[in-house]
Amino acid sequence: MSDYKTEIDAISSLRAANGEKWGIEPEYAARMRLQNRFKTGLDIARYTAKIMRQDMAEYDADSSQYTQSLGCWHGFIGQQKLIAIKKHFGTTNKRYLYLSGWMIAALRSEFGPLPDQSMHEKTSVPALIEELYTFLRQADARELGGLFRDLDAAREAGDAAKQAEVQAKIDNFQTHVVPIIADIDAGFGNEEATYLLAKKMIEAGACAIQIENQVSDEKQCGHQDGKVTVPHADFLAKIRAVRYAFLELGVDDGVIVARTDSLGAGLTKQIAVTNEPGDLGDQYNSFLDGDYIESAADIDNGDVVVKANGKLLKPKRLASGLFQFKKGSGEDRVVLDCITSLQNGADLLWIETEKPHVGQIAGMVNRIREAVPNAKLVYNNSPSFNWTLNFRQQVFDAWTEEGKDVSAYDRANLMSVEYDETELSAEADRRIQSFQRDAAREAGIFHHLITLPTYHTAALSTDNLAKEYFGEAGMLGYVAGVQRKEIRQGIACVKHQNMAGSDMGDDHKEYFSGDAALKASGKDNTMNQFG
Repeated sequence: MSDYKTEIDAISSLRAANGEKWGIEPEYAARMRLQNRFKTGLDIARYTAKIMRQDMAEYDADSSQYTQSLGCWHGFIGQQKLIAIKKHFGTTNKRYLYLSGWMIAALRSEFGPLPDQSMHEKTSVPALIEELYTFLRQADARELGGLFRDLDAAREAGDAAKQAEVQAKIDNFQTHVVPIIADIDAGFGNEEATYLLAKKMIEAGACAIQIENQVSDEKQCGHQDGKVTVPHADFLAKIRAVRYAFLELGVDDGVIVARTDSLGAGLTKQIAVTNEPGDLGDQYNSFLDGDYIESAADIDNGDVVVKANGKLLKPKRLASGLFQFKKGSGEDRVVLDCITSLQNGADLLWIETEKPHVGQIAGMVNRIREAVPNAKLVYNNSPSFNWTLNFRQQVFDAWTEEGKDVSAYDRANLMSVEYDETELSAEADRRIQSFQRDAAREAGIFHHLITLPTYHTAALSTDNLAKEYFGEAGMLGYVAGVQRKEIRQGIACVKHQNMAGSDMGDDHKEYFSGDAALKASGKDNTMNQFG
């Protein structure tokens, strides 16, 4: 990004070349340029892809340098996350956003709330990416606008030191625009449909696209039953489709996250095509559950028979027409999925698990790394897990193995509040707190995300407000529970007019109309009550 003076000089030269007939103030135009650094979604995708690639390299060198994100279902939610990150940590470094297909289905579909089954409008996915970046760019414009007003105030006061300080903040401004890992589900159709949607997502700003190996028209949430996977050839075709979309649009270092749901998926819709023993299709078919047969007499009407492991196998077929995998084959299928994806164009992995367990994840990743040493994961720190119960049970089991007395605890009832102040609870909470660090170090997790955080925070805060406001507290329920906290915690949205852009609008009116501008920020603006 150019520094402030360079932009002013460039526009001054441009105005001079036009005989100064434009009637514009170069410094104002420079401000507007800096407030709108990214002109297109492709500008954003190229910029954020480089950030993500750099972060991946830094993680390879030092596993403590993992990255994090939170899921978003609205541009305002994403904006507030990044404003909060800059406020509390001073930098957006290694903090991203996640765009969850689940939240689009539940909150953004014109059909109303839907389950995570790819029934929502696929156009809503790129639309949300564009919306998120619109709000992040507005956060840039708002913060820079405040700095420009500070600069004007310092000049008016003749405070050279303050002026230099503010100028340095402008020149070293860090954007709120960060990478978004965007969920394309199972591609919303065949490989051509995947390619077309991927292009729209990239044009909206996505530098990282996550795609899963479920059947597109049978897609289920990763934490529900009934998941159906596709043979590797089908999944690899979609990975290639996404790569072609990145390359066509000039995002040469775009990131593909290959997700496998095989750990919890016991079904397949298709028997894989295989040309010779041991090829990828044959390996996929080797996991099919069924009976080995000796002759045609063992085949009933409608049965399917394949040659697997040198024998004739009659796969078990359900009433739905789906085929079943062998029980207990999930981890082996995950390992094969991940190695195959990384060897055929994917950059990162996503293994959907049924619980947050570092040892379980590490066991699979260590096997994958035997074939692909730098294999890295994006991991879903999912609200679908009961984190408290899972970790208390993990501690209970570990203590049991160590021979520690756990007779004071009921393993099946460890969620109970009666255990909240116990030694076991404290140890479980410690492990939850260190889970991301531990998993980054021991299980190859480069990126930790929570898919649905604001779905839950919105529900919780609304429940608390409704209980207070419609109850005995009345208006105090809002004042004490919301506004007073906003003021004392320095939440920028307490000045909601400013957050919505009223001050930026005033700036533009002044640029365009000069002293004739009718501005909203005068003495009668009640926002002044907040200082």
